[in-house]
Amino acid sequence: MKDPRIPLYLITGFLDSGKTTLLTDTLNMDYFADGQRTVLLMCEDGETEYDPEQLSRLNTRLVPVQDQAQLNTSFLQEIDRRYQPERVLLEYNGMWPIQILRDLKLPKTWGLYQAIDVIDGSTFEMYRSNMQSMVIDMVTEADMVLFNRCTPDMPLSGWKRSIRAVNRMCEIVFEDEKGEELEVEDILPYSLEADTIVLEDEDYGIWYLDIQEHPEHYTGKTVVFRAQAMTSMKLPKGTFIPGRNAMTCCAEDIRFFGFLCKYDRSRSLKKGEWVMVAARIQWEESPVYQGEGVVLYAQRVERADRPDDPLVYFR
Repeated sequence: MKDPRIPLYLITGFLDSGKTTLLTDTLNMDYFADGQRTVLLMCEDGETEYDPEQLSRLNTRLVPVQDQAQLNTSFLQEIDRRYQPERVLLEYNGMWPIQILRDLKLPKTWGLYQAIDVIDGSTFEMYRSNMQSMVIDMVTEADMVLFNRCTPDMPLSGWKRSIRAVNRMCEIVFEDEKGEELEVEDILPYSLEADTIVLEDEDYGIWYLDIQEHPEHYTGKTVVFRAQAMTSMKLPKGTFIPGRNAMTCCAEDIRFFGFLCKYDRSRSLKKGEWVMVAARIQWEESPVYQGEGVVLYAQRVERADRPDDPLVYFR
């Protein structure tokens, strides 16, 4: 059944990342050029400008949003009353806090349809180094992350893993300077042909992400890795979670990544101690996940030394 609410399309990204170009191209597509009353809320002025004649032809009203304080529920309700849109596009200012969007209450007749974060591949490393938390905030809220202006020599596979670390469900697309989509293979540092996969410390993050996307590649195999043992009375009896702390964007944002492991001697483990785990991999239902997920069946758990760098990075 078609959603009766007015769809809101949210486009985030830093200045000159390509948001205006994306929206211009989108408005020209057949499924958008259908004459529906459209309001385009523009929160910043970039180098690329909208063509007034094109907007008029596409029945689209451009409404500038001059200040972040202007973007509130009352303002959106006034937009709804004045223009009676059938579709709304919001080009958000990348320098404004994402929390504004999280706190924003839409008019009752509106519904968020899709959130796209646009990233300029030629400046991504600079923004990630200097504004990591803002990059992660935008990625976390996105249904799609679109990298444009990419070249094959850029570390696209590493960027893909970085995005997956904070938003496992979003679609990730890479385009070159002509707007043609680039195929990005996940290059694994270990062989999937082997029955036993031995992970180096630096490979843990890659394995953690790939096994969730492609569990069929791992089910029934044995994996060997070094991890910290996380124990809790809240876990099912005879289980613990071996995993690693990972830095997803900055030192202030460190999260623990691990999978449930069935081990009949789990009570002998000390919380946080380092262990070497050899376990058979299964994909099955578990109350811990409230659905399906990776479940490890321990074959061997031995105490291990702390690695020189205990953190995992998604590169």
